Amino acid sequence: MSVSWRRTAVVVALSGGLLVSPLLGNLAGGELSALPAAVAKPSQDQGADAPRLASVDNFRDVAGTGAGYDAQGSHRVNKGVFYRSNALTPNDADLATLTGLHLGTAFDLRTSGEIAAKPDRLPTGTSYVNISILSGDLSGSMGNLTSPEAAREAMRALNRQFVTGAYERARFADLLTQLADQQGPAVFHCTAGKDRTGWTSYLLLSLAGVDQQTIMNDYLLTNEYSAKSIAATLAQITAAKGAGAAAVYQPLLGVEASFLQAGIDQLTADYGSVDKYLKDGLGLKGQTIEQLKHKLIQK
Repeated sequence: MSVSWRRTAVVVALSGGLLVSPLLGNLAGGELSALPAAVAKPSQDQGADAPRLASVDNFRDVAGTGAGYDAQGSHRVNKGVFYRSNALTPNDADLATLTGLHLGTAFDLRTSGEIAAKPDRLPTGTSYVNISILSGDLSGSMGNLTSPEAAREAMRALNRQFVTGAYERARFADLLTQLADQQGPAVFHCTAGKDRTGWTSYLLLSLAGVDQQTIMNDYLLTNEYSAKSIAATLAQITAAKGAGAAAVYQPLLGVEASFLQAGIDQLTADYGSVDKYLKDGLGLKGQTIEQLKHKLIQK
């Protein structure tokens, strides 16, 4: 396998599969005790769904659509509080739409290289925070893929790393703490809005008491929201490297249930429950967890 092709594999994996420009370049060239007084409130009518953005195709509300996902007991998840997304690179029309959501902060979970290649474009008044979730060189797991199943196992390993990796746990702890403290609606994202973003959303929805099947269905929505982008990337890989190469890397571009399930299974094996993972694995304070629940659950 050539050096340029190994680099392509790493770029695809790090970016969540949709960092198209660098990919093409490589292909071509080788808790509740004292809650804060102000708690994040929905930025839109509770009946309104998150807008579909043409230029940021995986932008959506963590709470889902309609009345919001069923939460603890007879409650629902609050809409307009937390959004998830792929890279925030909106065109002018979509930027205007994002401005109307009055986002307080955008949390960018990408590496410096991803950011340099595809920097965010944010509405005026939205603060920017970078919390790079991943560390180290992924080339060992992503750089020598020879089959679609190897690519799938690499994605499962990435999700397990969200549980086993000390660096990754520390960064997720930082993110969730800041989301709990955030005054106003927030959006968190990586490049494709599916792996780092997907794990964050899994934790938030689990905290809200959403059932596991609903969470999994929400996770899999990336394949629907980003279908056109995924197809375009596959076409470009095929044109540059052939159908065989595209088949190998196709699993990296979308999501499969086994990817998230691998992280869930690792969490269960190591901690027993999401609550224990948050407290013992991430070291979150009880107050932080309750603040998140207070924001997430309609009362």
